[in-house]
Amino acid sequence: MTGLVLLIILLGIGIGFLSFVIVRSVMIPKRAEMIVALLKQGKIQAAVKAARAIIAKDPRNAEAHYILGQAYLVENKGELALMEYKTVNQIGAFGPGLPETEFRRKMAQLYDRFGQAEEALKEFLLLVKLEPFQADHYYWAGKLFGDRNRADMALDYLRKAVELDTRHGKAHFELGIRLYREKKPVEAKAELDASLKYDSDNAQAYFYLGKLQKESHDYVAALLSFEKAQRDPEYKAKALVERGGCYMSMNSMEKAIPELERAVRSASDEGSTEALYARYFLAMCHEKLRDLDKAIEQWEKIYAKKAGFRDVAEKLAHYQEFRTDDKMKDYLTSSQEEFIDFCKAIVTQGMSLQVRDVSDIPNGCDLIAVEGDSAKWLNARKMPRLIRMMRSPDIIDDSMVRALLEQMKKLNLTRAAIVTSSGFSRSATEFADSRPLDLFNKDQLQELLEKVDLYGSSRRS
Repeated sequence: MTGLVLLIILLGIGIGFLSFVIVRSVMIPKRAEMIVALLKQGKIQAAVKAARAIIAKDPRNAEAHYILGQAYLVENKGELALMEYKTVNQIGAFGPGLPETEFRRKMAQLYDRFGQAEEALKEFLLLVKLEPFQADHYYWAGKLFGDRNRADMALDYLRKAVELDTRHGKAHFELGIRLYREKKPVEAKAELDASLKYDSDNAQAYFYLGKLQKESHDYVAALLSFEKAQRDPEYKAKALVERGGCYMSMNSMEKAIPELERAVRSASDEGSTEALYARYFLAMCHEKLRDLDKAIEQWEKIYAKKAGFRDVAEKLAHYQEFRTDDKMKDYLTSSQEEFIDFCKAIVTQGMSLQVRDVSDIPNGCDLIAVEGDSAKWLNARKMPRLIRMMRSPDIIDDSMVRALLEQMKKLNLTRAAIVTSSGFSRSATEFADSRPLDLFNKDQLQELLEKVDLYGSSRRS
């Protein structure tokens, strides 16, 4: 009898437990479905409250944590959503109400959003295994590998992405950038072209395409690409700097200047790389056009923000005399016609020679001169000499010295000289030491200018 009672009690307990499990397995999913419905109806607070109630009774209810995370995402509370998703990941109970692929996509996106690239990459690699034919997973994995400077892995995954989906514009774009950085211009251009084919509004793709076109000297096409790249506010200043660079490469400084001025105005920060380069190239344009006041103004603004930027300090030092030495200023900034007059005056008054012929060259002029009746130039015989006057800011290297020596020989002359407002490289000086070549640097030019009445004799010659 006792055994029968015990059996009945155990049977009752079993039935009760089974009933509880059955009811729980039916009711909790129902409640989860109700919370999802609340989310769809926009009743976010009610959904959050209901999800929290389930979690309070069952802390390891992965579906409730997942739904609560979704609610937080709708409220734009990404940090809280990520915390809930981490809990879901720890529980690891996936099923019809909690599909793993959907969960991992959202988890990966949250990791990427909050700068946890390593964790995001792990999720996308898991997604590649779960859905090996989904191109987007390969795209994200490749992108994240690229951000970690794993170019080999990045290229492999991105190539797989475009193989699976040839219309995946973002994958083509990312692959194009990686190939560009790997110095593979032909492949890079093909991928960027493909990217724009499927996403013609991708301003960044136009920017990198413009870079490739510029590097291949296709400046007209590059200008058009950089124009389209300006649609993206983040790339506007960069694109304008590149447009200015294109015009400079085309030797059209007048067109480069407005582009670079726009770049300066577009830069959000005066100390940004874009602003500094825009001012630097702007100064180069003004320097080429002999408008040194404006060039110095740009160099000074750069120096105030970043004293060590490129050769700005050297430029300011080089043109220091410009502010106090009117003769040097005129030598550097005059028109070509006036410059030739100044050079004649330097040769006749400073060197005591007589000018016989003058010819224009880039950034200067060549003069052929002979000694006057009373001149004793370098104790040499009274023979014609070739004198090259230069006003380029660049240091003169041995290639120009060698070229001048060859020209001197072709003209059947016995001696030559170079006068420059800059200086000479060590190799140029060493080459000239044992040859009939005299080198006059900036300091020696100033000494010659001191002997010259530029506004008297030069006007009459």
